[in-house]
Amino acid sequence: VKTAESKITNLIYLKHTLELVEPLKTALRSCNMPLLKAYYNSLEDTRFGIILEKITTVINDDTRYTKGCLSMRTQKCYAVKPNINEFLDIARRTYTEIVDDIAGMITQLAEKYNLPLKTSFSSARGFFIQMNVDCSALPSGQLPSEFTKITKVKNTYSFTSPDLIKMNERCQESLREIYHMTYLIVCKLLNEIYEHIHCLYKLSDIVSMLDMLLSFAHACTLSDYVRPEFTDTLAIKQGWHPILEKIAVEKPVSNNTYLTEGNNFVIITGPNMSGKSTYLKQIALCQIMAQIGSYVPAEYCSFRIAEQIFTRIGMDDDIETNASTFMKEMQEITYIIQNANDKSLIIIDELGRGTSAEEGIGICYAACEYLLNLKAFTLFATHFLELCHIDALYPNVENYHFEVQHVRSSAGNKEKIAYTYTLSKGYTEEKNYGLKAAEVSSLPSSVILDAKEITNRIAKQIL
Repeated sequence: VKTAESKITNLIYLKHTLELVEPLKTALRSCNMPLLKAYYNSLEDTRFGIILEKITTVINDDTRYTKGCLSMRTQKCYAVKPNINEFLDIARRTYTEIVDDIAGMITQLAEKYNLPLKTSFSSARGFFIQMNVDCSALPSGQLPSEFTKITKVKNTYSFTSPDLIKMNERCQESLREIYHMTYLIVCKLLNEIYEHIHCLYKLSDIVSMLDMLLSFAHACTLSDYVRPEFTDTLAIKQGWHPILEKIAVEKPVSNNTYLTEGNNFVIITGPNMSGKSTYLKQIALCQIMAQIGSYVPAEYCSFRIAEQIFTRIGMDDDIETNASTFMKEMQEITYIIQNANDKSLIIIDELGRGTSAEEGIGICYAACEYLLNLKAFTLFATHFLELCHIDALYPNVENYHFEVQHVRSSAGNKEKIAYTYTLSKGYTEEKNYGLKAAEVSSLPSSVILDAKEITNRIAKQIL
């Protein structure tokens, strides 16, 4: 039954799609752009008409995709034209009679109990009864005993009755017969269509490309995005995260980015939740948007064309491959080191978190020194402040950090962090990143103070 239902549904979708080819041709007819002219010529393919003609000899003209499970079920039941299969016609008449009987029975129940009952349908329950009424309006505050499987959401009751359950079963049997006989007719029709199917690949290519071009046009006309330039420099003036802009209540804080061949390695520091990961993802997204032909969320932007974009973001293990967090980190950084070249964009978000602080700093330092030999543009976010001193040895390294402000309460006895999400030159002076973020949460102050004391002891041992 599921296979039959799926094939019938797909045929309805195909008919609905092919009926839209003519309106699409009309929209493209007056276009002068060579690409759109080529698409218009592709839509002149006679196979679209042949397929649609074959479908309309079997499928009703008014059959098309509709919203709502009951509406779509009705479309599938009556998809095939009458007088093609007399047994199918009989089964459909039976189905119609059962549906009419269900509606009539619910009307009788409404009159019998003087209640505002209405017929409802869901794919899981089939036909059932719904009623919008306050509980106090019911006689003795309860529904009649004839009704079963009662559920209530606010003032809406949903329930059924033994007779309605039996009629639903009869309805399902009738549906199975309809789907089975329709399936046989549809399979025969599809066998005739298969030889002309290649034009549909061309149609999907045209529609997907037009959809992309329309999205690009929408982005550049109805937003504050700018047209990117392509040079040997990555320079973004007041750029922001395109997805965060859509989901956030307020517009995200804008930041600048500047990388050149002589200044191609940026180390970014800052407390937890200050915006490091979002900033790194923002740069990668802007690079991709520019290279696929889209406008970019910024006041001005210039990009060097990247041959590859490598990222090491997140902190997850992989139980399927028996890989720990540390192993995953090492696999990812190894892949980057082995495959990156001078035209790459490399984004690394906190390497070395899966092991001890001493080993983490050593691995980060070694990886940075290797990547510094490349001309690749690299952005490296870290909590290890020891890495920030690498700029004394390598002139192409720049340190940046996300600023935070310490705000005292009106009573003056409590200090909180205010995140500015603003990128500034130099490295952060904040210590105990996680604890700074924990102070913003509702953790008890005793827990935070104990954690600070332990952290300070560990720091002294490392130093």
